[in-house]
Formats: sequence, structure tokens, C-alpha cells
Amino acid sequence: MASERSLLIISPRTPNTISHDLLKPEPNRLGLFFAMDTPNPNENSASTELDHCSFSRRSQSSLQSKSSIREVGSSDFGSRPVRHGSRGADSEALSISQKEISDEDARLIYIDDPEKTNQTFEFARNSIRTGKYSILTFLPRNLFEQFHRIAYIYFLVIAVLNQLPQLAVFGRTVSILPLAFVLLVTAVKDAYEDWRRHRSDKIENNSDSTGVAYLQTLNLDGESNLKTRYAKQETMSKMPDKEKIIGLIKCEKPNRNIYGFHANMEIDGKRLSLGPPNIVLRGCELKNTSWAVGVSVYAGRETKAMLNSSGAPSKRSRLETRMNVEIVMLSFFLIALCTVVCVLAAVWFIRNREDLDILPFFRDKDFSKDPPETYNYYGWGLEAFFVFLMSVIVFQIMIPISLYISMELVRVGQAYFMIQDMQMYDETSNSRFQCRALNINEDLGQIKYVFSDKTGTLTENKMEFRCASIWGVDYGGESTDTLDEQIGYSVRVNGKVLRPKLMVKTDPELLQLSKSGKHTKNGRYIHDFFLALAACNTIVPLITKTSDPSVQLIDYQGESPDEQALVYAAAAYGFMLIERTSGHIVIDIHGEKQRYNVLGMHEFDSDRKRMSVILGCPDMTFKVFVKGADNSMFTVACENLNMDIIQVTKAHLYSYSSKGLRTLVIGMKELSSFDFDKWHSLFEEASTALIGRAAKLRKVANNIENNLLILGASGIEDKLQKGVPEAIEALRTAGIKVWVLTGDKQETAISIGYSSKLLTNKMTQVIINDNSVESCKRRLEDAIIMSKKLAATSGVALDNERSTEVARPSVALIIDGSSLVHILDGKLEEQLFQLACNCSVVLCCRVAPLQKAGIVALVKRRTSDMTLAIGDGANDVSMIQKADVGVGISGLEGRQAVMASDFAMGQFRFLVPLLLVHGHWNYQRMGYMILYNFYRNAVFVLVLFWYVLFTGYSLTTAINQWSSVLYSIIYTCLPTIVVGILDKDLGRRTLLRRPQLYGAGHRQESYNSGLFWLTMVDTVWQSISIFFIPLFAFWATPVDISGLGDLWLLATVIVVNLHLAMDVVRWYTLTHAVIWGSTLATVICVIVLDSILSLPGFWAIYHVAGTASFWLCLLSIVVVALLPRLVVKYLYQYYCPCDIQIAREADKFGRTSEVGAVQTEMVSVLSNPSQL
Repeated sequence: MASERSLLIISPRTPNTISHDLLKPEPNRLGLFFAMDTPNPNENSASTELDHCSFSRRSQSSLQSKSSIREVGSSDFGSRPVRHGSRGADSEALSISQKEISDEDARLIYIDDPEKTNQTFEFARNSIRTGKYSILTFLPRNLFEQFHRIAYIYFLVIAVLNQLPQLAVFGRTVSILPLAFVLLVTAVKDAYEDWRRHRSDKIENNSDSTGVAYLQTLNLDGESNLKTRYAKQETMSKMPDKEKIIGLIKCEKPNRNIYGFHANMEIDGKRLSLGPPNIVLRGCELKNTSWAVGVSVYAGRETKAMLNSSGAPSKRSRLETRMNVEIVMLSFFLIALCTVVCVLAAVWFIRNREDLDILPFFRDKDFSKDPPETYNYYGWGLEAFFVFLMSVIVFQIMIPISLYISMELVRVGQAYFMIQDMQMYDETSNSRFQCRALNINEDLGQIKYVFSDKTGTLTENKMEFRCASIWGVDYGGESTDTLDEQIGYSVRVNGKVLRPKLMVKTDPELLQLSKSGKHTKNGRYIHDFFLALAACNTIVPLITKTSDPSVQLIDYQGESPDEQALVYAAAAYGFMLIERTSGHIVIDIHGEKQRYNVLGMHEFDSDRKRMSVILGCPDMTFKVFVKGADNSMFTVACENLNMDIIQVTKAHLYSYSSKGLRTLVIGMKELSSFDFDKWHSLFEEASTALIGRAAKLRKVANNIENNLLILGASGIEDKLQKGVPEAIEALRTAGIKVWVLTGDKQETAISIGYSSKLLTNKMTQVIINDNSVESCKRRLEDAIIMSKKLAATSGVALDNERSTEVARPSVALIIDGSSLVHILDGKLEEQLFQLACNCSVVLCCRVAPLQKAGIVALVKRRTSDMTLAIGDGANDVSMIQKADVGVGISGLEGRQAVMASDFAMGQFRFLVPLLLVHGHWNYQRMGYMILYNFYRNAVFVLVLFWYVLFTGYSLTTAINQWSSVLYSIIYTCLPTIVVGILDKDLGRRTLLRRPQLYGAGHRQESYNSGLFWLTMVDTVWQSISIFFIPLFAFWATPVDISGLGDLWLLATVIVVNLHLAMDVVRWYTLTHAVIWGSTLATVICVIVLDSILSLPGFWAIYHVAGTASFWLCLLSIVVVALLPRLVVKYLYQYYCPCDIQIAREADKFGRTSEVGAVQTEMVSVLSNPSQL
């Protein structure tokens, strides 16, 4: 389906009346009737939003196939649906479920009556457009967006000024070329990206409708597991091919909330409520049902997917932000140069005002006329001001416009090598590293904080049932050696053998007891325990074929890997879920099929932290099965019934959690007919409420989920990913603080902390799990005092926040979500941050998604250090977006985290090469490239400045105007781009073997104010050498100014390219080609330009190059200009080397015997953050 209009599901028979958007349904297939967005013909996924009215009786265990899903303006209705109380309630809480939908605030859709529906308002058509531009709007809109960069406005002003006759210094065309080139390249890139968007829109607006049942929202929110959507019971009997269905749907206006939907439907004199369980959104795909009929409510640009399709938030790298400060400094420097020229010009005008008529190079009268004509002379004041403006034009390249394109190209090249890095290739998922944000590559080299989710990020998120506590007996928890490999429990259905797709290890004793039935005491509790595992879920059994036609596999699909593990475990012990419909489930219990009517379901929500299902059993009894978190379940348990069992179960839970297992508590109770009728009445009333539906459904759930009989608990193992302990250890050694933020209970989080080497036995643990602001405050104050005492004992000063992990005392802070609520809301953030800075490890457990983002925001507010958040699920999105750098893991919880991230990869361990290798390289390369571009352009400007001082401040230039343009584009641009992509100050093996080298980014060694000013001082010296040596050498010679200009140009290009060559560490063939090739290209261009008769300086290079002084000057300039830099580099590296230089020297000379000494020296260097 391809629309986002709500759909009402109709009858399980084949409708004959179909709208223009629906293909003819297959005969004898059951279907759903939704209220949904109108799709265009031939759409692949749901392009409208559908509101379900009925649900297929067809078994979800049928073979998965693809068929057409059709949308009409009427309804077709099926069997009794499952009602999803609490979950829908939560979703509606985000919408407007607390108030009546008035006609002014609602959209009215008349079923099967499009003319009446569109009578007042013409609703949007279903075609969508995500492209930014059209043919008409591309040029103005693209230019408007590009000129958001201040530097572009600066160069535009310069180009405009150069068009004025009084200020024309360069040719009018030449002055526009640099800006035009930059704008053209960016426009081509933007046009290509937008063409891809339009191509995607075309595919989206012309795709086939496919799917067979249940809901997959992969394209909407990234989740790959199946979701359940249900039809309304009251619409099942309607047959659109036999009667005209008349009704009115009143729903909320289009909005972005993909988890909420609030509407009601008037049909047959009844008013029915519609919520999130009844809507299918654009981008979703139905599975396991042949066809569905529905009513559209939103289409095209009004669908929730399109309303949420705003572009990714724009991020700028820390280095680029810092670069703007230096650009401002250069701007002031430029103004200073222009001011000097302006003042000196004013003095010159005043001193020579009497001789202006006869000066050979400045006249205000034309004596060839009779009487003489006066040129435009505006007085010394305005003339000096014109000199200032002309100076700005001449010295404009002090601000390097080519730097922006160079940075973009370098980032693209860096991204290519990151993507191609096989050390970040995940074989299990066959996925490469993804670079989704090209503008923050260099930030990877400055990360100080890593905030990581646990489940699916540090662990595999492949849940395996390990043990169970049933009625006080621990099965499999004490030792895993007794577990047998389950070959596969199987049943025979319709002459074919069905067995679970995945095998589960079983406990022999528990397996034998499960076969004894429910006639014994222990057997009864075991029976109910596994029945709860098989029934209390939203799992969909799907049948897959095997190579043996007589054997089929059941694949359990569901929203949660935990649920899948529990259902597979129940099947392994003989309780196999083989069929699920909207109204019942079929479970094979040791060869006997039993049908249970699903009378109601309260799905899991974050407030209750549990879910429940009400079943009508084959023996005509009613039972409630509940599962949930231990702290939630024990509060609703009936302690009078099994207090001893509860205590033993708690002990088993602690044991499971200490081993790192994920735990759930299982409970149940039987309902009398009176209790069931009472619940059913309240449930129906709450489900159809138009005001306060969420609160009413939650209240009904809480009323039924009490006085439970605790059956036991389950333990599920989520194994660590490969290489996680080593990765965390490497990151901490690199001076990166690793904080783990998880929703698991404290014991589980601590156990995973030990196994991942985040926690060690030598660490002092500070545990904060208080329930009031005052107690949290006292605990924080005590912990701060204790950490300072430990620091004093170990001789570590904690007043410097930038000290490294190596130097910190071994203190681990463990805090839970309830304490964070009081701390973040109780103005205790400063104390928490102070304590966290004193700790080596921070472990937050039982935290909600917004709390994760809040912790990241806390660190960002109180420190300037770079933050990185990494996660794999939808609950990590807010944290990923809040951090400076967001990394998504392509895991089992869908791709929503990946979709929200800046970078994506398959395993947590890939963080090590990403940060320590590529991050270090990217930061070092980009920092050097920015400084080099400042230097390169400043040298050229200063040469022009010195010349102006010797030409009466006339702003004439000795260098050809075309060469001035080509200087930043051809002569010197390409080498810095190639070096920025390829150069490596250290090899991969060295960076991985010595993680402390990553501290260079923390200390900003590659780009800082000191380096900037040192570079500027070197720039001034080199410009003096380049200008004055030829000036004095040719002072009294017949060489004209054009020849001297060619010498200055060639000397400048040679010096800046040799300057770059001196700093290159890793030489490649391409590096040699671009550096020496650019120098050769400069010579060729000068020769060509001086061979054009129409250009000034014709044949100048031939005259000057024919003298010995020319070549002697070139040699002298290179030596004099670069010798001071060479001496300073030698003295600095010999007497005050940084850790990068130490490691490079050790590698270069193969001093393997000194590795330990080098390591020790680097640690001491890292401990002194003031050393650069």
C-alpha cells in the first residue's frame, strides 16, 4: 500500500465493487478493511494511511505470499478483532485523545462519496514530491541557499565593486570567475542530489501494491519486525458488493505524530472510536493477507510520512566552526592592509596635489584636448577611499574561497576510504560502513564522550532462553552444562510436519515435567507458565518451506526479540503456537491442538511496564496472563497466596541478573464470569470513549492486572558482540569516556559492565538508586567527597577536566532512571556532572529514551568536549540526534537508529578503527589543510601588498590578472586536496596499538590559535623573501615589471608547493604527480599567457628567464623562505617532540625494543593537556 489514509477493514469475502486504486481481489481470500490514504495505481508499499475495521480470520501461519492490496471508498468487514488497550492508549496520548474532535478541528471523510468529501475542501492528491527544486525554482532557490555562507556574500560584494569604473582593478569578467566557479560546482552537486530525489519520487508515485498480512513499518520507522493492526468488529458484516455502505469518519487533521491517531466513525447509527491499532500509514507494507479494502483519510503531502520527511538536521564540524574565528582574524588583517594602503595613498595625494596634472602615471587632465579636459578627480579624501575599496578587491583572496570546495572534496575522499575499509565490514549482516553526513568527518578525531546503548549495541540482541524459575524451582539457572540441544519439537498439521525455525537448549527435568500435564501440582504451574509464554505476546507464526516438501518451519515474527525467544522456548517445551488470528490463537500442547479465544489484550506500555492477555480457555474458563518487569509485577502480586514463592523467585531473579541475563516475571489469575463481564464492560466502554480514552484504558488494565499468582520468571541471554571488551578498553585508553545508558535493571547492567571490561574488580562503585531529591543530593555529595579522597590518595588532581582516563581514580558511577528523574528535575545537574567527571565509568540503568538524550544534553551544556552517541533501536534516536556525532548500529531492532544517524555500521567494535584510525587521520588532515590554505593565499596577498607600496599605492599588479584567478584554482589547489585525502601521519597498526595517540585530537594539536599565528608569522617572512630578493636583484636592470611579476608568481607557487612537500608524511604516486605537476602546470600557463599578444606582459617570461639572475633568484628565494621553517621543525621535533612524532620515529627506525619506553613517554605527555 502506498498511502497514509486510514483504512477500514472489511469482510473476509471477495468484494466486487472496487475503486480506481484497487486491483481486482483474488477470489475466496480473506481481507482487511482499513481507513487509509488513497494510493496511486501500482504502488509498492502503503502510500496512504489506513484505519482498520475488520480482520482476516485466515491463519497467520499460512504461507507468506505477495498479492495486491486495494483501497476503496467503502468497507468490507471480517471477524472479531483483538483489542489493544494500553498500547493504543499510549499512542493516543501523543495525539488529541483527551478531548472531543470538533468539526473545526476535524477532517470529515464520507465513506464511498468522494464528491461530498471534497465539497468544502479539495484534499491533497496522492502524488508526493521530496525534491527541493523545480526547473523554474532551481536557480533562485539554490543561489539563495548558497549565499547563506558569509564568505560567498563577501566575494559577491568584491565582484560587484570591481564592476564600477572607479574601482576596476581586474577585468570585469575575470573578477567574477572564482565565485562563479564555486557556485557552479556546488549547484551541479545540488542538482544531482535533487535529481535523485525526483527519481525516487517518480518510483514512489508509480509502484505496485504488495503484501500479504500483518504490518511491517520498515520504511516508516525503520523497524523490521511485524506489527499488528486490527479492524473494527462492527464493520465485519458489511459487504460492499451487495450493499452501499454509508458512513462518516471524523479524524484529526494531518499531523506528524506517527504513533498517534484519533478518530471516530459513524455507521449504522453507531459511533465507533478509531485509534492507532486501526490505521496503516504510508510506507508500511501488509504481510500475510491477500487483499484489504479501506477508506483514505490522508494522501500525498498530507500523509504522516511526508509531514515527517523534513531534511536531516544540519551539523557543522567543530573544526569548521573554529575556522570561522580565524577567518574573522584574517578579515581584520585584510582591513588592516587596506587601511595602510589607504592612509599612505591619502598622504601621497596630499603631498603631490600640486603635481597631479603632470605626473606621468597620474593625471587629472587630458592635455591632448584643447582646452584640456579634466579627468574625474574627486579630491584626496574620496580618492583615498576608492584606494581602500580597490585594495579590498586586489587582496580579496586573503579569504580563501576555494577552501570550501576543497573541504567538501576532501571529505568525500575521506568518506570513500572509510566506506571501503574492510575492517569495518560486517560479514553477518553483509553491510559496509555508511557515511551519512559528510560535513563532520573530522569531528571523529576529537570525541571525548561516548554514550552507548547496551542491548543490540554492546550485545548481539539475539535472545536465547537460558533458564526459568517456576513455582520456586530453578531450572537451568545454576549450570548450563545440563542443558540439552533441542533437535526440534515438531507437530503434524494437514499431513505435514511443522517445527520451529530456531532450536533452543532445554533442561531435561523441566522438559519431562512439561509432558506430565497439569494434573499434578508442579505440572499445573509449569503448564500455565509455558502457556503464558506462548499466548501473552503479539508474535505472528509464519510458515516457511524447506527442501523436504513434507517438512515446514514456523518462523515467529514479532516486535520484540525477547518475545520471539520466549515463544521459541515454549515451543521447545511442547507449547507450540501455530496459528493466530484477530480473535483466537491455536497452540499445540504436546500433540493436542487447543484453541484459545483472545478476548482482550493490554499491550506493554512504559507506565505499567507489563502486558496482559485475557483468554477464553477450552474448558470454558477465563484466565488473565501477565508478564512484565520484576519491579512492576511484584507490586500487583497477591502476596497472601504465594509469599514464599515470591521470595524464592526474587532470589532467582537476582542470580539471573548477576549473570547478565534479561529477566521477565510471569503471573496469572483466573476470572469468574462476573469478573470477566465486569472487565469486558469497562473495556468496551474505555475502548469506544472519545474523551480521555488513554487514561480509561490504562485504568482498566490496572484493574485487571492485580492480585496475580506469580508463576515464575524467565532468564534470557543476550550475548556480547565480538570484540566489545577490547573496544571499550581501547577507547578508555585513548582518553575517551564511555557511558553506557540502558533500560535494563541494575544487576543486569552491572554484569554486562564486568563482561565488557567497562567495570573491573579494582573499581570503587558508587551506586545511586534513591527515590527522593534529598536522598539523591546527600548521596551525590557523599560520593563527590569520596572520589576526591580517592584522588588524593592516588595523587591525581581532578580540577582539570581534560585529564585522561589513564590518570583518573578507579571510580564507577552506577545510577538508575528514577534517581535521574529527581536529579535532572531537582537542580542537581552540577553535582551529577562533577561526580561523573571524577569517575572512570558511568553506567545508567533503567533509563527512558528521553533521559538518554537528557544525559547527553547535560554533558554538552557543561563542557565543550565532543560527544558521540551510538545505538541500534528507535529508543536511541533522541540520544543519537542530541550528540555531536550520532552512530547507528544496523541491528535486529530495525533501521530507525541508522536513519537518524550521521554514520552507521554493523558492530560496536568498529568504533575503534573509526575513531582511532579514520577519526585521527581526518582531523589531522583537515586541520593541516585549513592552515595551509590560509598560508597559501596570505603569501600571495602579501606579495601583492609589498608591490603596492612601491607603485604609489595605485593598486596596479605586476602579476597577470588571469594568473591571479588561476592561483587558487589550478596552481596550488589540487595538491592540498590530494594530501588532505591521502596523507597519513601514522599507520593504522601504530594507531591501533597505541590508543593514547588519539589524545592529539583532544589537545587540538593539528589546529589551534598558536599554530595559526605561527603560520602567519612564517607567511610574512616567506612573502618578504619572495618579493624583495627579485626586487633588489633586478632593481637596475632592463627587465620590465611583467617579467618581474612572472618571477614573483613562479617563486610563490614553488615555495608553497615545497612548503607542502616538506610536511607530507606518506608519499604516493598521486601525491608526487599533483605537487610537481601543479608546479609544471604553472610554468606552462605562464608561458601560454605571455604568448598571447592581446594580454599585458607579452613575451615577458622569455626575456626574464633568459637571464642567470632569474634562476639564481628562484634558488635563493626557496632557501631563504623555507630555511627558517626547516630549522624550527628540526629543533621542535628534536628537543620537544609530541607523542605523534615519537611514535613515528619509533616506527620509522623499527625501534621495537623501545616500544614500552615510548608508551610510557606518551602517557606522561597525555597527562599534561597544556602541552601542544
